Amino acid sequence: MAGRINDEDVKAVRDAVPIDAVVSEYLSLRNAGGGNLKGLCPFHDEKSPSFQVSPAKGLFHCFGCQEGGDTITFVRKVDHLTFSEAVERLAAKAGITLRYEEGGYNPSHQRGERIRLIEAHKAAAEFYAKQLDGPEAETGRRFLAERGFDQAAATHFGVGYSPAGWDHLTRFLRGQGFTDKELITSGLAQDGRRGPVDRFRGRLMWPIRDIGGEVVGFGARRLREDDNGPKYLNTPETPIYRKSQVLYGIDLAKKDIAKASRAVVVEGYTDVMACHLAGITTAVATCGTAFGQDHIKILRRLLMDNGSARVIFTFDGDAAGQKAALRAFEDDQKFAAETYIAIAPDGMDPCDLRLAKGDEAVADLVEPRTPLFEFALRQIVSRYDLETPAGRAAALDEAGPVVARIKSASSQHEVAVQLAGMLGILDTQFVVRRIGQLARWARDRGSDAGPAPRRADGPAHAIETSAPRFSGPALNLRSPAFTTERELLKLALQRPELVSPAFDAYGSDEFTAAPYAAVREAIEEAGGAELGADLGMDYLTRVREAAPDDTVRAMVTELAVEAIRRRTVDEVYAGEQLVKVRLRAVERRIRDLQGTFTRVAAQGDQQQLASVQNELWVLQQYDRSLRNNGAQAL
Repeated sequence: MAGRINDEDVKAVRDAVPIDAVVSEYLSLRNAGGGNLKGLCPFHDEKSPSFQVSPAKGLFHCFGCQEGGDTITFVRKVDHLTFSEAVERLAAKAGITLRYEEGGYNPSHQRGERIRLIEAHKAAAEFYAKQLDGPEAETGRRFLAERGFDQAAATHFGVGYSPAGWDHLTRFLRGQGFTDKELITSGLAQDGRRGPVDRFRGRLMWPIRDIGGEVVGFGARRLREDDNGPKYLNTPETPIYRKSQVLYGIDLAKKDIAKASRAVVVEGYTDVMACHLAGITTAVATCGTAFGQDHIKILRRLLMDNGSARVIFTFDGDAAGQKAALRAFEDDQKFAAETYIAIAPDGMDPCDLRLAKGDEAVADLVEPRTPLFEFALRQIVSRYDLETPAGRAAALDEAGPVVARIKSASSQHEVAVQLAGMLGILDTQFVVRRIGQLARWARDRGSDAGPAPRRADGPAHAIETSAPRFSGPALNLRSPAFTTERELLKLALQRPELVSPAFDAYGSDEFTAAPYAAVREAIEEAGGAELGADLGMDYLTRVREAAPDDTVRAMVTELAVEAIRRRTVDEVYAGEQLVKVRLRAVERRIRDLQGTFTRVAAQGDQQQLASVQNELWVLQQYDRSLRNNGAQAL
């Protein structure tokens, strides 16, 4: 059985790795005010950033899908790891040696599968890189040199060589403690007649890294004439490698993509190398598959879709390249960024272009010129005879629905006008009306299927859909009725020293929203706000651990991350929130007692009537004192 990681080590890992540094490996963050950062959520699709990170508190929270937690939670969710795997990965970053309970630590048995496969790939990448220096790899070095890549370039991109023998890597990794099962699962080896053999043999090797910089697969280029395999051979689908979810070069390009709000998508490994060496450090490539929806998600999180973002596709000028461009255009509307296509006049790819004409020619190639929609429409229109009315009508019939898919009404109108010009139709408004009609039909067809199902990750229904604990209609926890309760809980979590010890005397019944009452109970279970004033960041961890379920835990994280409404947060502001919440609770109790008084008076029970009257008088005096003296009356 796997050993449990020592609690002190978990805390050390949580404290040692800044959450903003980890999150920024996966998405672009910008200032959100109040010391927080924001970006596009990696856990659901969104067009404006609702994902916030609080470096001071070590927490993240998405106000769209309600995902939230600490650094360990983020790594678990974004990379689909177990708790132990996430702690191990972060510990490796921080250089922390973990201690394991329940019998000690056995690396070959107790580490999670994903961590083991990552480590196997890291070892393989180092092995291949060393082999590139050997005599057998001469053909590989010559291949690189002929394409303008020297030893420094090979080292920068981690390019290596896989020996031609059957099991060189397999024997090396076995010596590192990896099992045959792990080698097969990783895709580095495959079953042979007498056991595992190397999957890649006699090839030039490019390590494929995920956005976090971990090697998850390889691209292998054929070098020998007697190699009957495909020209490029990639790692098969494995638990850590999905070709539709990785972009080659993203680990090197991500910071510059975020900084420049620009990404260049090329077709191959050598094209990425050529672009980066030519100064285009925002270049990435797909790994043996078409550019698709999951690739878009990766880039959108880095680009932030801030209106000035640009995505430039470079494709070969041949039929296959044009087909690839049209496929990319099918997903164009999933970007908020503007998309362009770049094709060299002579049809050369960036690698050949750099070799023939130098770095400046590559830089000039990827300057945005032709919008992707324009290229796609011209490809459609070119198939028809525009000299005849029938040809123009047929071209409009095919191109019209493409333009109708454009979501922005102003952009749709502008492109419709351009399409009219391409077709040679003088009545521009006819084309505009036709496309508008197609767009309405598409919307109507979409609505015929009935209302769209409610999304569990939508902000309006987050409590209702994810929290069977709180039944009833959807609860808008940002309505004015709950604003003060929300502010007080945020203060109790973020600035406990300002509201303690008074806050700890508040009962959960003073919070009228059930989720807020549950958070109040979690704070009490964790030791209260007064203890929190002394604990620092550990306090939030204790409150989250005290929450009875994931729904309450998510609410704790949300309140801990959300900015307090006042720019200057001090004892005066905290006192105002304490008083408002208490006043509302007192007023509710007074109304209840007034109803009870009326009923008891009708029954004639003088003893109970006197008791109710006395409590009512005390509360009315307290109400008056709160209004006159504020926080001093608490």
